[in-house]
Amino acid sequence: MTSTPGTAPGGQSRLRRRAGTAAVAALLLAGIPVGAAVSADAGTPKTATGPQGQKLTVSATTGLDPAGQKVRVQGEGYGLTTGIYVALCKDNGDNRVPSPCLGGADMSGGSKTSQWIVPPGDPYEGDLAQAFGPGGTFDVEIEIAQKGDGLDCAEVACSVVTRADHRAAGDRTQDVRIPVAFAGQDPGDGGGEGVDVPAGTISYKSAAEFTTAGKPLDLLLHPDSKKLYVGADNLPDTADVDERGLHVLNPETGTSESWISQAPGSTGALRASAAARIAGPLPGDGVVYNYPLRGVGSAKSGDEAASGVWLAGPTITDIAPGTTPDTVLVAQGATLSEIERATGTATRTLTLPGGTQFAADPERGALWYTDFAAGKMHRVDLTSFTVSGSFDLPGGPGGMAGFTETDPATGAVWVGVDRSVLVFDAAGTLVKTLVGKDLARDAAFDTASGRAYVVRQDGGDLSDPANDNNGTLTVYGTEDFAVAAKVLSLPGNHSQAGAASLAVEPGGTTVFVTSPAEGKITKLVRQVSPLVTRAPADLTAKEGEEVALTAEAEGAPEPTVRWQVSTDGAQTWKDVEGATESALTFTARTAQDGYRYRAEFRNDVGTTRTAAVTLTVTAATGGDTGGDVGGDTGGNGDASNGVGSTGGDGATGGEGGTQTSGGSTNGGSDSTGGSGYTGTSGGSSGTVGGSGSTVGGGVAGGTGTAATSGGGSLAATGATVMSVTLAAAGLVGAGVLVHRRARRRTEGAL
Repeated sequence: MTSTPGTAPGGQSRLRRRAGTAAVAALLLAGIPVGAAVSADAGTPKTATGPQGQKLTVSATTGLDPAGQKVRVQGEGYGLTTGIYVALCKDNGDNRVPSPCLGGADMSGGSKTSQWIVPPGDPYEGDLAQAFGPGGTFDVEIEIAQKGDGLDCAEVACSVVTRADHRAAGDRTQDVRIPVAFAGQDPGDGGGEGVDVPAGTISYKSAAEFTTAGKPLDLLLHPDSKKLYVGADNLPDTADVDERGLHVLNPETGTSESWISQAPGSTGALRASAAARIAGPLPGDGVVYNYPLRGVGSAKSGDEAASGVWLAGPTITDIAPGTTPDTVLVAQGATLSEIERATGTATRTLTLPGGTQFAADPERGALWYTDFAAGKMHRVDLTSFTVSGSFDLPGGPGGMAGFTETDPATGAVWVGVDRSVLVFDAAGTLVKTLVGKDLARDAAFDTASGRAYVVRQDGGDLSDPANDNNGTLTVYGTEDFAVAAKVLSLPGNHSQAGAASLAVEPGGTTVFVTSPAEGKITKLVRQVSPLVTRAPADLTAKEGEEVALTAEAEGAPEPTVRWQVSTDGAQTWKDVEGATESALTFTARTAQDGYRYRAEFRNDVGTTRTAAVTLTVTAATGGDTGGDVGGDTGGNGDASNGVGSTGGDGATGGEGGTQTSGGSTNGGSDSTGGSGYTGTSGGSSGTVGGSGSTVGGGVAGGTGTAATSGGGSLAATGATVMSVTLAAAGLVGAGVLVHRRARRRTEGAL
C-alpha cells in the first residue's frame, strides 16, 4: 500500500531548496568534488531536537558495551532558566517523564552515570553542577551500561535524555530523547517501546468456563487425540444425576463427548465410581486412572464402562505410569508398588519411612517420594527399586501437602508446600524457593516453551485476613525461575472443597484449571502484547525517490499496525492517513527532510511502538535527474539556419543546442544537463569568434559545469574563464529554476 505522509508548508520547502543550492555553491568554493557522498556508520553521532528547539547529540548509540562505556553528550539551545539532568533512562514515550534512570539523577555532583547542568550563577554551580555555556550549550561525558537499578535496557526501551532537574520535575519542555542499543541489539531491537505494558508481555485471560464435568478433580489433555479427560466426583445439589466418573470433553467448546461412570469394585461388579487421579495417557486415546478407594482402571472416549482391577491394602494415594507399558506405579501410603494393570499383581514393592505422593522421572530412572508430615523427600532408583537418597524439605515437618512433579526437560523436582514451591535439581539440591500468597496445589510443564505453570488456591477461610477466596495462576521459566507471564487471579478458586489441578496445551497457548468448589473448569488463552520483530532504520533518499519503511510485530491476538509521522523532532505525532500495512511507501520530498516515522502496533493486550527513525532527503543531482525530473530533452539547434535557431525547450537540457553562425541561441533551455553536463549557448562560435555570450546549461543539485563566457578562441575551445564565485552564483540560480520546474511536475502527488 502506498501512503504519502504530509509535507511542511510551502515556505519551509522553498527555504530548504534554497539552502540546498547554497550548499552546492559552498561545496564548489571549498573544492569538494561535486556529488561526493558522506557515509554514516553505527558510530556516527545522533542528534535529536527538543520541543523548544534544543539540540541533543550523543556520540554513539548502537553496539554499546553492555558492561558499560563512556559516551559524549552535547547540547545547544537550552534555556538559561532551568537546570537539567543528562542521563540514561527508561524511555516511557512522548510527554512522559523518562524514568527511572540507571544510576539515578546526579544530586551530589559525584556521579559518572549522569550530569547536572544549571544556568550560570545557579547556587549549585561548581562542585555539584556544571553551568551552561553560551547559547545554552554543554559538552559532557557519562558512563552508561545495559543494566542498573533493576532495569535492563535489553528488555525495556532506553534513551540518553535531558530532563528538567528535581526543582522542576513536572517540566516536560526539557525532555529530549535519543534511543540507544547495546551490543547484540539492532536499532529498534528490544521489541519496541511498550506504551501501556512492556512489549511482548505474556498474560492469560479466561476464554470459557466448562461446567459439564461435575466436581473436577484432575485433568489430562491427551497428546494424541487432543481430548480433555477430566477425573470428577459428584457435586451435590447441582444436578439431578450423580456426576462421578471419567468425563471426556471437547477442549474447544467444553461439550461432553463421553462419560464413563462405571468401574469394577472390590467384587468385580461395576458400580458408580469417581475418577480421583489420572495416571497418564494410553496410546492413541484413553487414560489410566485411579478410582476410589483402591481401583486402577483404564478407559477411552466412547467406552460404556472402565476396565480395571481392585488392589488389596491401604487406599491409593498416588499413581503414575510404570516402567513398562503394561504396569503402573502406585503409592498406598508409605508403600510403593509396581503392578500389572491387567491382573493387579505387584511385581515390585518398597516400603519407605513415610509419605503419600511421588513423581516419576523415567528418563533418568528416578522417582521422588515426598513425606510432608516428616519434612522429607526420598529418591528411589527405578532400576534397583531402592532408596538412593533422602533430603530435607525446608520448613520442617507438618507442611501442608501440595504436589510433587518433575520437569521432564531438566529432571528438576517441584514440590508444593503451603504457599511455597520448592525447586530441587536432578541431584536433590534445593535451587529455588518460589513464594506466593496462596496455597501451592498443582504444577504442569510445557517443554516446548520451557515454562512451568503453578496453580495456587486461596485457603477459603475468610476469618483469616490472609484469605480472599481468590486463587492465582503463575508461570515461571524453568531455567531462571523468573515469572514469565502476568500473575492471573482466579476468582472463587479456594481449597475448601478440594485441590485445584491444571493441564497445559503444548506450546502454552491454552491452559485448563479446575475449581472443585465451583464445579467448573476455566479455559485460559495466552495473550501477548505486540513485540516488534522487524524495525525500520534511518533512511536517506534523494528528492523524487521512492522510499519504503517496513516494520513487523508478533503478538496474540495478531496486532494491527498504523504508521505515524512527526514533523517536530518526535515531540508530537500524527497518524499517516491510510497507512495500515507493514510497509509504508511514498515519494521523498525535500519538505520531508528531517521527518521522523514510527510504526505503532496494537492488540487487546497492549500497544507497542518501534523506535522513531529519521528520513533525510537530499537535493537531486543533474546526472541523477536528467531526463527524469524535467520532461522531454531539449533538442539540438538547427545548424542549417543562418540566423540561428533554438534547441528544444524540454525541462531537461539534452546535448546543448549548437549554433554555427550569428545570433544568440540557447541550446536546451533548462538548467540541467541530460546525457552530458554542459549545454552551450550559441554566440559566435568556431572560427567566426563573435561577441555573443555563452551560458552553460545549469545543473540541478550542483553537479554540472558552466560553459564559457566570451567569444573568439575561448568560445571555440570551451576554456573556462568564469571565476569560481560567479560559477557558484550561476549554479545557485540554475538550481532554483530546476527545483521550481520539478515541483510543478510532482506536487500533485503530495
